[in-house]
Order: sequence, then structure tokens, then C-alpha cells
Amino acid sequence: MAVSRPDGQISEGSDGFYHGDRRGLSLLTAHAEDVPNAPISGGPDSAEHASFRTVLRGLAEHSPDPAVTLERRRAVEPGELSETITLHNAGLTGVRVRLTLRAASDLASMETIKSGRSVSEVPWAQEKDGLSWSDGEMTARLTCTPAPDAVEQAPAETAELRYSIELGARESWQATVRCTIEDEKGEAFRPATARARAEFASGAALATADRGLDHWFARSCSDLRSLLLADPLEENDTFLAAGAPWFLTLFGRDSLWAARMLLPLGTKLAAGTLRTLARRQGAVSDPATEEQPGKILHEIRRDGLHFGDGLSVPPCYYGTVDATPLWVTLLHDAWRWGMPAEEVERLLPHAESALVWMDEYGDADGDGFLEYVDSTGRGLSNQGWKDSGDAVRHRDGRLAEPPVALCEVQAYAHEAALSAAELMRAFGRPGAERWEEWAQRLRVRFRERFWVEDADGPYPAIALGSDKQPLDALTSNIGHLLGTGLLDEEEGRLVAARLAGHHLDSGFGLRTLASDSGGFSPLGYHIGTVWPHDTAIAVQGLVRDGHHAAAESLAAGLVKASVSFDGRLPELFAGHGTGTDTRPAPYPAACRPQAWAATSAVTVLQAVLGLEADAPSGRLTVRPRMAAGYVPLRARGLRLGEREFEVAVDADGTPRVSGFADGSVSVEASGPAQ
Repeated sequence: MAVSRPDGQISEGSDGFYHGDRRGLSLLTAHAEDVPNAPISGGPDSAEHASFRTVLRGLAEHSPDPAVTLERRRAVEPGELSETITLHNAGLTGVRVRLTLRAASDLASMETIKSGRSVSEVPWAQEKDGLSWSDGEMTARLTCTPAPDAVEQAPAETAELRYSIELGARESWQATVRCTIEDEKGEAFRPATARARAEFASGAALATADRGLDHWFARSCSDLRSLLLADPLEENDTFLAAGAPWFLTLFGRDSLWAARMLLPLGTKLAAGTLRTLARRQGAVSDPATEEQPGKILHEIRRDGLHFGDGLSVPPCYYGTVDATPLWVTLLHDAWRWGMPAEEVERLLPHAESALVWMDEYGDADGDGFLEYVDSTGRGLSNQGWKDSGDAVRHRDGRLAEPPVALCEVQAYAHEAALSAAELMRAFGRPGAERWEEWAQRLRVRFRERFWVEDADGPYPAIALGSDKQPLDALTSNIGHLLGTGLLDEEEGRLVAARLAGHHLDSGFGLRTLASDSGGFSPLGYHIGTVWPHDTAIAVQGLVRDGHHAAAESLAAGLVKASVSFDGRLPELFAGHGTGTDTRPAPYPAACRPQAWAATSAVTVLQAVLGLEADAPSGRLTVRPRMAAGYVPLRARGLRLGEREFEVAVDADGTPRVSGFADGSVSVEASGPAQ
């Protein structure tokens, strides 16, 4: 991947060309010397391509109009960045241009760059066909065609490649710059094949009355294709990397949620994600990595991570409490969306191992709740999706003491147990009654222990702390309880009302922490910012439980936010909200693109259409109860198993489904409630 300034210069901060969690190029700039360089346009054209244009003022100008421009067209693919540099002279006279390219590399690790620690550039070596930088493990090579007129040493180990170009009237000059990476160690995972990327979400398209939703959906599909990685143990199994630049690897929780959100576009990604994680499912108890039998991993890195202050995680790290139940639920949902029965059945032993982990290891103290505590002393202190050190707290701002039992993890476990019971019955395996009873006991315990109350009434606490008492912060976590079966009708109504309140609903999506809570910060990573996937999960849960008004408002907020980010919603953004801002403010270190932020577009579409699938029974339900702001609407390239279908919603809210003319699938389609 490549990260640059808006004018195309790779020059500062986290800019660079990255490969395998390392930065191959930290500097690549182009300047015409001795004349003003005035950038006029630039940015991504697609996930793999970007273009930038700069006016060179004062050259060959015979009127107030610019005459000479510098154009850079950049492309990235696995292990290679290429850039075509073109000078255009639209003037009536010839001109000489002195073009200087500056290049450098620090070969720094991703964690070092993210931390902001200073890194020295690696000395460059001149080779027959260009330059190289190497630390013995990774080598970056830069070649230029045509070769520069001169290569010179500049301060701070920077190489300057100089061209003196005679550019006649109406003429153009062009050069190609290419950086390739040679990696002795190799990556933990490799990019998906070109065929897999081409097939991903092929045919998926959306046209609605809201161009913001359309653009968000299209941009997301493009970005997601480039986040596809393949399992080196089986390259046909693909999954989504969590996000660029910081998390371009396999994450259990992130990859599972992203695959689940994308099920309306097909089950192949879900199947690949499930199998990739199943191959690495915990088999032994290892305190150093937090591996346990049946547990699904947290993340895999090339070299592990070292955060400073004694915090570090190994290359394969299992420090997560929620990935294991989420794996079981994805298997169930993928089956409902048409994942082939034989593929589902082969994974059922892994699901059974995951259930045993939930019951025996996830509930280490036997109190009936899944909880976590870092056993290494140097790993993640919080191990739910809000895994920063200050994410879990009391309402007055006091931080949690481990072990911690998160509210949403109990919901995931409840849903996983019921999902597993349904799978066991469908495939003739024993144990369904046991897990239904397990889920019922959890449901009762949750009602007894997690609910707290303030002046506005009851709501679920974010967690139970080490003393088994509720941590009473009001958070977006409660949105994850909806649609899981954990709450009864009245409890669901209370949660929906809290989500719709102004302390959580920013107008651009849900704040992670209510704005009247102790420690709230609009730019706090998990204590006040807005995470698109978090809001999208709440939207889907609200729709499942029948709270369409609240779902519609939150979905509209995400669409509004996506417009401000040109359709590429970041991992998170500031939680100031529409009461003070007309557009959301970026969070400085957010991944963009990020998998579950992008897949949220599909979840919002699914909620708008009210899509529910039951492929084993040959049924599809379409109830567009919240489509009023988007009609007329046409969604193409949706999939139920091997069948592609289309949903259209007319201006009056009437849905039409095409693609099942042979009667193989019964469709229940109903318009807005009267």
C-alpha cells in the first residue's frame, strides 16, 4: 500500500510504500526546480490507483493560463509501487525543466511508525539500474526509466535523482519509477490472487435516490477487493485484512465481523475466513500467547508487536474474548445465506470446540459469564473490540479492574449457543438441548446482574468488574445486544431509546461513550469517537428487533458522514456531532480504508431492505421498512447461495425481487407498514 500527501508527495509522517508490515519507501517526491510548483488535483482513482497534477508556473506561458504541468500516476500491487511521471507543455514555446526526484527508505516497522518514534534512514546504494536499501532481511529497489542524468547524495541519507529536460512546444516527456520489495522472511499472509479480487462482489451495484449511499457502497466494494488476503496454507481461502495502514493482516474479530456484514454479497469470503481461522484454532494452553483449546485467535503479525512500557504481543496472539463466539455465529449465518452444507458440516467440530472454550475457558471462574484477564502481564488489558487501556470504565470515569465480563460478549455467547443448537439439529449432531439451556441460563443471569439505572431509567452496564459489580458507563456496546435474543421486548425498547438519545447518537453515528459520562472525549479512541461498524451493528440489531425509527436515524447519520469522507469511511472519527459540526472531524491515526467500516455500507443496505435469508429452507424475506429516504432503489448482485438476485423498491415502497423465477426460492416481500 502507498500513503501520501494530497499532492502525491511521499514525504512525512506515516507516508510511505509498505509491504509486510514494513516501510519500503519513506520518501518519494518530485519537484521542478526554480519555479513555483502549484498542486491542483490529486487523490485515489480506485483502491489500486491514484493520480496527481501540479502546475509549473511561469514556464512557456503566453497568457495568464498555465502551460506546463507535472502529472504523476501511481499504482500499487503486491510488492511493487510504480509511478508514471509526465511533463506536458501546452505552450507555444519550448522550455527547459529541471526535475528532481528525492527518495529514501527507513525500512521501519509498522509499530514504530504508528508510535511516532523517530527512525533513521537506511543508507542507499547505487546499482547499475537504480538504487537499493537493505537491512539484510528486506531490500527495496528503485529503478527509473529513462535513467536520471545524475544521482547525488543529499542530507539524511536522501538520494536525489536529477533530470534536465528539453520540452518543445506541444511536447510531452515521460519517465517510469518503480519500487520493488525483496523480503527474505516473507509475509504472514499474501494478497489474494487477481482472480479472487476480480470475483469479489462482482456484479454488486446500488442505485438509489441517495447518491451518498451509492458512492459509499461502490467505494467500499472497491476498497474491500484490495484488502483481500489469502491463507498461504490454502490460497483459495480468502479473508479481509482489518485495515490500512496499521492492521493489514488477519484479525479474528475484525475479519469475522467483516465477513458477516458481507453475507448478502455471497458466502465465499465467510467460508474462507472461517477455514483460515479454524486452521489456527487453539489446541493447547500456552500462557505466553494466551492460546487455549478451542479459542479463536486475535491477530497474526510478521514479527509481533512491541508497544513500549513493557507491552508486547507475540506474532500469533490469542488475547481476545469475543472472536470465538463470533466464529460460531458466522458459521451459522453463512449457512443461512447459502454456504454449501458439506462445507458447513466439515467445520462443525471446530464449532463444538469453540463452545467448549466458551463454557470452560471463557468462563474461568465459573460464574456463568465470559470474561477476560491478560495472563501475560504485557498483552492487551482489555480484550473486547474496545481494547484500549481506558475503554472500560465506570460512569464517573474510574477504570475497570480485571477480570472483566463485557455486556456484548455475553450477547455474542448467547447468540452463538442458540446458533450452534440450530446447526446441531440440522446436521443430526447431539447437544442442541444443552446449548439452548446454557443460553437460557445466561439470559437470566444477564438480566439479574447487568442492568443499572439512572435518572432516565434502566440500561445495561458496559461490563461487570473484578468485584462482579456493574461498571455503569453508558456506551455504544449496548447496541450489540439487540438482535441476539438476549433481551426481551421491553429491554430491547429501553436499549433502542438510549441509542436514539442525544448523548449516544451524534448525528453521524453512535458515540462509543455517552457524552455526559466521566472521561468522555470526542477524540478518545474508545471513549467518545464514532466507529461506523459499531453503529452499523446497532442498526442491524434495531431492525431485527423492530425499532425501525431509531435504525433509520443512525443509518442516515452514517450515510451523511460517508459523504464527508468521499465514500471511504475511516475506522473511526471524532464524536463532536451535528450539534456543533457540519461534517465529522477525522481521527488522526484512523485506518482508512478499514474493513468493517467499508462493510458497514452493506449492513446498512441490508437493514434498509429488511433482508433475511433462510437458504436451507429456500426462503428469502424482504421488508423495506426504512427505505423511504432511498427510493426508488435498485440493488444488483446480491446472492443467496449460488443464486444471484436483485431487489428493487419503487417510490411507493413496494419491493420487487428478481432472480428466482424457477420457484427454487420462496420470496416474502412486503412494503412499508400501514
